[in-house]
Amino acid sequence: MSNRLQNHGLPVKDPKVMAHLFGLGLDCTDGHKRITQADKFSIMGGSENTHDKMTETLWKTFEDLKIKGKSLEEASMDEISDLIRKNSPS
Repeated sequence: MSNRLQNHGLPVKDPKVMAHLFGLGLDCTDGHKRITQADKFSIMGGSENTHDKMTETLWKTFEDLKIKGKSLEEASMDEISDLIRKNSPS
């Protein structure tokens, strides 16, 4: 993928520097625009319940990473996926 970016003259950015999680909720029916932003994650949309659950999940995920002594950039995608699954409310 970086070759494709280089061929188009676009700057190549290190994905480790750009690490950021993004949550998108699609079940909003009340017309309210919900946005939560933090240093390493953003959540947009969703019903109040969905938005709150996504926010709680990512806060807990970052707390777990901190306990492990890791940053988002240092964790593998599999590790982050496992933490998100673990921290998602049922």
